[in-house]
Amino acid sequence: MANLGLFTGTKIVKSVNVSFRLPYYTHWGQRLLVCGSEPVLGSWDVKKGLLLSPAHQGEELIWCGSVAVPSEFSCEYSYYVVDDEKSVLRREMGKKRKLVLPEGINGGENVELHDLWQTGGDAIPFRSAFKDVIFRQSWGLNIERPLGIQNKLDMEDAVLVHFKICCPNVEEETSVYVIGSTAKLGQWKVHDGLKLNYAGDSVWQADAVMQKDDFPLKYPFEYCKYGKAGNFSLETGAHRDLSIDSSKVQPRYIFLSDGMMREMPWRGAGVAIPMFSVRSEADLGVGEFLDLKLLVDWAVESGFHLVQLLPINDTSVHGMWWDSYPYSSLSVFALHPLYLRVEALSENLPENIKKEIQEAREQLDGKDVDYEATLATKLSIAKKVFEQEKDLILNSRSFHKYFSENEEWLKPYAAFCFLRDFFETSDHSQWGRFSCFTEKKLEKLVSKDSLHYDIIRFHYYIQFHLHLQLSEAAEYARILKGDLPIGVDRNSVDTWVYPNLFRMNTSTGAPPDYFDKNGQNWGFPTYNWEEMSKDNYAWWRARLTQMAKYFTAYRIDHILGFFRIWELPEHAMTGLIGKFRPSIPLSKEELEREGIWDFDRLSLPYIQQEFVQEKFGASWTFIVSNFLNDYQKGRYEFKEDSNTEKKIASKLKMLAEKSMLLESEDKIRRDLFDLLKNIVLIRDPEDASKFYPRFNLEDTSSFQDLDDHSKNVLRRLYYDYYFHRQENLWRQNALKTLPALLNSSDMLACGEDLGLIPACVHPVMQELGLIGLRIQRMPSESDLEFGIPSQYSYMTVCAPSCHDCSTFRAWWEEDEERRCRYFKNLVGPDAIPSSQCVPDIAHFIIRQHVEAPSMWAIFPLQDLLALKEEYTTRPATEETINDPTNPKHYWRYRVHVTLESLLKDKELIATIKGLVRGSGRSHPSVQETDELGNQETIVLIPGKHQVTTGQEKISVGKQLNGVPRKETCVPQVS
Repeated sequence: MANLGLFTGTKIVKSVNVSFRLPYYTHWGQRLLVCGSEPVLGSWDVKKGLLLSPAHQGEELIWCGSVAVPSEFSCEYSYYVVDDEKSVLRREMGKKRKLVLPEGINGGENVELHDLWQTGGDAIPFRSAFKDVIFRQSWGLNIERPLGIQNKLDMEDAVLVHFKICCPNVEEETSVYVIGSTAKLGQWKVHDGLKLNYAGDSVWQADAVMQKDDFPLKYPFEYCKYGKAGNFSLETGAHRDLSIDSSKVQPRYIFLSDGMMREMPWRGAGVAIPMFSVRSEADLGVGEFLDLKLLVDWAVESGFHLVQLLPINDTSVHGMWWDSYPYSSLSVFALHPLYLRVEALSENLPENIKKEIQEAREQLDGKDVDYEATLATKLSIAKKVFEQEKDLILNSRSFHKYFSENEEWLKPYAAFCFLRDFFETSDHSQWGRFSCFTEKKLEKLVSKDSLHYDIIRFHYYIQFHLHLQLSEAAEYARILKGDLPIGVDRNSVDTWVYPNLFRMNTSTGAPPDYFDKNGQNWGFPTYNWEEMSKDNYAWWRARLTQMAKYFTAYRIDHILGFFRIWELPEHAMTGLIGKFRPSIPLSKEELEREGIWDFDRLSLPYIQQEFVQEKFGASWTFIVSNFLNDYQKGRYEFKEDSNTEKKIASKLKMLAEKSMLLESEDKIRRDLFDLLKNIVLIRDPEDASKFYPRFNLEDTSSFQDLDDHSKNVLRRLYYDYYFHRQENLWRQNALKTLPALLNSSDMLACGEDLGLIPACVHPVMQELGLIGLRIQRMPSESDLEFGIPSQYSYMTVCAPSCHDCSTFRAWWEEDEERRCRYFKNLVGPDAIPSSQCVPDIAHFIIRQHVEAPSMWAIFPLQDLLALKEEYTTRPATEETINDPTNPKHYWRYRVHVTLESLLKDKELIATIKGLVRGSGRSHPSVQETDELGNQETIVLIPGKHQVTTGQEKISVGKQLNGVPRKETCVPQVS
């Protein structure tokens, strides 16, 4: 570009030319842009950023651009993918880049920045699970020099190359080097290479001054680690290349930002169990937060880094066992009183309360959780302790600190709980003048002068103690993985306080998938994303900030909901007749162009007389007289009081109470629902000229009775709607919402991406650094019946089962033909599987998963117990946590063995630990004692076995196939 100089008053100051260079492949209509903190780069206004120009260099597409800046210039900047209007299509993840020009640089000189696009995966080592736990070193790593070029370039015919690499996982007394083909870089000899200095934040850097005459247009190099003992590990993959464009003026300074050091990927393992399923000798009928310390002890001894839980928020909506469903939150911020250890409320419990606790412990120590009795007992005891200690606790400095940090959600929660109990319903539309939330009403409800203030304070007290107990467990655990539910209960604190954030006339669910062939209706209101975006998704960001107080990782439930949600009308009870939001519908004009014009025929229930007679038999006339009207000759339509699922259910209940039904109420309801669903198109309730194809429309008699032309057209439009036309819309929707979540905390994020997966989902997850989920019996590949763990991608969590399906022991034993197919596919055609899931089978299945390339292998505790025969005496079907086909499933499973017993079972621990170690996965360091009584430390060395006894170190590196590898590199996330 032309350099006209920069003017300061009347003096002309010669500028420095800064060039940006980034390799990146774009699609048609996409361009790259750099935007930064200074006006010359747009002051963070992307519309004013610097557009880059593309050029092919070998097999790469390089985007370049330049600006003139003063010699003292510094700024932050990031890269963006934009369209022709400079609208952002994609943005870099991770931290903003920093540019500081070398001190003393002369005007007129050229600086070239060689950058790599930052993906979400690059940020994973800086998530708290890795930064604060896995890669955290007990030894100090001091900053040797600040970030940026420190050397001065005095020679006219020289080039200064600034090398910069991110390497979060460095062992003690190990340095980072860059080696290459030139003498300055050691000619590939590590000990002669260029040693890098630590600059903080896991960044290592160094400068190399090279003569221009000796500087090639392209030369290879790579980074490596070099230990004090002489051991070293090179980067994996092909050499890096430093390329110079010979057609341009050669730069005097080259900044190489080479992203992450390429190493063997770090892999770890964990155990998953719902909080309510844990059993200990100290609990009161259900797992409690303080039990997590015992669970962590067992997990660490077994070689696990991580403990995964289901949601732990308060779900006390109905006041009965329905509230056992952990994904229907009363509050997305409040913790569930069910997990409180009442014995830990006070150090001075009266003897009568201690006796009551012991008696309750014996009464509630059942095979399963008695949700109602357990919660009632805990709250009853807690109220007695509260009366004794309320003033002491609530006037303490620690409580005041907690209250000041949480009052924004705590006061509405306490007020809601009071009103729920006062009106005997959580349906806030029934609360009279309190139905509509205002800050003024809230302050009156929680006023210290109110007669019910002690009730309000009791909820403060319970939440404070839950916070203390979970915080104690979380600090002990280090890596706890939480669960972020996709929805909230429509009768919740959040819908009361923030009604504009929810579409209350709709329900969320899921289309037919692995879990339920008829679809699911969760009953949650759908989100008003447009409204949420106005404050940059503050409600979501607050949720994640709250979770991060206790968790270092989290699972995003039904991550597809951030791309699109399955939306149902509020009057629906089942999950089939829905549509995706957002989505591009079929327009009336589009259908008419295809010769489709009878919209009532396609969008109203297609009810023929012979179909009613066949379905209801002798009672068909009763059905017609009570639920249907004549519509056309031989056809019916539903009566006004029966034209929705909720209306049908209500009317059936009334008829049943009058003993007028000739068959079971459930059967008649299912059959009437089938009639109601016998449609091909769903008319948009907000715009009658728009339509949505009914899911699995080819299964309906309404479709089957159409002419061939209409069938072909509708079949084609169906596949277009569900599998093609929405992809770009859904992708953009996710890229608006998900980054707000990911950037609101340092937690490691995983997404539950099971079910009907649009093509855009996995690329977006990869771009954002989101870890997916792989369940072997639910493969994402449409041509596979069973997933192949050895072929899973690195950015995944693999597991043989999860809470939404049967354990693999139950799955193994329930279907002989499927079991034989599985064994034939994964073991061999001549193998004959055992009918029972014996420990050898469990060992085989678990080994498949720990040896998978997935970053994490996380096992339900029930699946691990199958490794030992004595733990399989309980029927496998009783170990299922949830049946997704049953909307009123009772979530009450409890492990049948205590944590104390598991900690004593050294045989099971050794078996699990052997599987983890043998797979090359990282495992925590623990003290062990050999047969002679000598202690040895099993050191946390990801991807290899290293035993330290005194000063002696013996290292054995293995690949998954058992072949030793030459280098002893320390794997990390890449």
